[in-house]
Amino acid sequence: MAMYFNTNIFLLAFFAITVILSSSNNVVGQDCQGDVQGLMSQCSSYVKKDGPKIKPSPQCCDVIKKADIPCVCKRLTAEIEKAINMDKVVFVAKTCGKPLVPGSKCGAFNVPPAAYIG
Repeated sequence: MAMYFNTNIFLLAFFAITVILSSSNNVVGQDCQGDVQGLMSQCSSYVKKDGPKIKPSPQCCDVIKKADIPCVCKRLTAEIEKAINMDKVVFVAKTCGKPLVPGSKCGAFNVPPAAYIG
């Protein structure tokens, strides 16, 4: 049970970071905790380390499109990054129409150049 909870927290943080990078032109809010919670509940299964890349659900994409990505990325910790696949985060954000900016950072992750995002 504790491992499941930790995995969900990590996945939530991962999506929060993705949202932050995608919204780099938005003003960072004082608190993006609601974005992080929404990302965790709707998107965590799409960014977990194990398994193939899976197209995100419309509900996940709705959360990503509304999230303050820069805020989420600032909250991404090394512990969270260990539990999620950042390449999947890039994939999910792009699939949802809110791609991360190539060359930007989300947590410690460097978003690859556009040629490598796919």
